[in-house]
Amino acid sequence: MAATPEIDMNRRRFLIAATAAVGGAGFVMTAYPFVMSMMPSQKALAEGGPIDADIRPIEPGMLVTFAWRKQPVWVLHRTQAMLDRLGKHDQLLLDPLSQQPQQPVYCQNATRSIKPEYFVAIGICTHLGCIPTYRREVGAPDLGANWPGGFFCPCHGSKYDLAGRVFKDVPAPLNLKIPEHTYLSATRLLIGADKKAS
Repeated sequence: MAATPEIDMNRRRFLIAATAAVGGAGFVMTAYPFVMSMMPSQKALAEGGPIDADIRPIEPGMLVTFAWRKQPVWVLHRTQAMLDRLGKHDQLLLDPLSQQPQQPVYCQNATRSIKPEYFVAIGICTHLGCIPTYRREVGAPDLGANWPGGFFCPCHGSKYDLAGRVFKDVPAPLNLKIPEHTYLSATRLLIGADKKAS
């Protein structure tokens, strides 16, 4: 009768563990590029994420444009005279009470803003996507005696007041869109995230 060779159980456990470890490492090395290809790039995250805007240099009456998600975002520092004119031309507007969902709930008010002196909006006409110009002068000859100041789209003639509310009888069907935003301090504005997300 032939002798049965003695089995070294320690060696067998070691070989099983080593084989499992090498197989696991191979699986991770194979799966890692696949999983990472599904993750957004840093560039994509930067373009889609909120931006921190310094509003300290914006003087009263001045409009500054920031880029967010490849769109122009306006920050207008309204003067008291500009604020006083809001509400005096509501009969000329298509949606004076901002009933269409073109703004976060916290901006559905008379000034369409969190702080009345700062108006934040995406600077794209709601008709065909042109960029309106800032026309702050009251009663501009080319816009009519009842022009209260605001934004004029040179592409097709759409007009918006200083709260981004669209006038009646123009091609644009909606008020300017207001992005989610919140104030981090008196001089810092976070565009693209609201109070719940920040």
